[in-house]
Amino acid sequence: MFSDELAKYSWEDTTAFISSRTAADVERALRKERLTVDDFMALISPAAAPYLEQMAARSRQLTQKRFGKTISMYIPMYITNSCTNSCVYCGFNRHNNFDRVILTPAQIKDECEAIRALGPFENLLIVTGENPRAAGTDYIEEALRVCRPYFSNLTMEVMPLPTEDYARLTRSGLNGVVCFQETYHRENYRKYHPAGMKSNFEWRVNGFDRMGQAGVHKIGLGVLIGLEDWRTDVTMMARHLLYLRKHYWQTRYSVNFPRMRPSEGHFQPNVVMSDRELAQLTFAFRLFDNDVDISVSTRERPDFRNHIATLGATSMSAGSKTEPGGYRTYPQALEQFAVSDERTPAEVADAIRGVGYEVVWKDWDKIFD
Repeated sequence: MFSDELAKYSWEDTTAFISSRTAADVERALRKERLTVDDFMALISPAAAPYLEQMAARSRQLTQKRFGKTISMYIPMYITNSCTNSCVYCGFNRHNNFDRVILTPAQIKDECEAIRALGPFENLLIVTGENPRAAGTDYIEEALRVCRPYFSNLTMEVMPLPTEDYARLTRSGLNGVVCFQETYHRENYRKYHPAGMKSNFEWRVNGFDRMGQAGVHKIGLGVLIGLEDWRTDVTMMARHLLYLRKHYWQTRYSVNFPRMRPSEGHFQPNVVMSDRELAQLTFAFRLFDNDVDISVSTRERPDFRNHIATLGATSMSAGSKTEPGGYRTYPQALEQFAVSDERTPAEVADAIRGVGYEVVWKDWDKIFD
């Protein structure tokens, strides 16, 4: 399990190593075709800041070589905000006083129809809070069955599950799983997740192994920028990605590194990442792993998303509602976090085409299930 691999690395030593990188280390990494984790740390270090344009050019070249001039579109659908966790930064924190919503199958069907009216989406991300009793595997499986006739590709972002449940849901139409580790800082993890099933660091970080063992087609990793030193956190995620590729080589992978947005909990980020630093991280990940899908959500502003679409990103959400039933059923429910890009899917698609890229609504066919 990855928790054993992670134990080999010191957070403090990793942070110090990144800080000690020099211009010579950055230049050496930029000359290489295949990068090590040490090279990745050089490219995300402060020493790499003057090389941003060079990194951007290389990132664009590699992205076009692997993915063409395309951006894949997806949309999230929140089906419940019921949660037993106490994550201090999340609007769904169980201590926040608001009405909890668990959509019925009929309401999920209504949401599917509302999303289809927004645009030709075929990639749906189903999102839930973490409440295994009220909205566990049976509920998620029913949601997949309701959504399947409307969308060709179904991904979920839900509580970590046992291997057998991932396998079961894959048989019920699931194509991919996204899970945010939030932070790889083992000691501080509990500070942000003081109660609930999410407080178990090992269960969460080893969930990706269970996905791989179950044969999930695509696995998405992510850290939440704002909790701990972002450079150290994403280095741990790079190590995690390398580990997963070695052990579950038939699986596709994606990465996401969202910056904190306002939520009901009013948690203030401990770390603030600038647009230039987010761009630097995007380029570094593309150079480190040429084939990984890099996703950028509506947490980011329109102008940033327009630019990063040509420089390394490969998938984007649009028209996102982060409250359960937000597309039709409960448009005024509490959202998990505030979005920055409020453009319609058509407006986002026009902006992508405006920079010379093709919008891909569908890259998976039901016939291959």
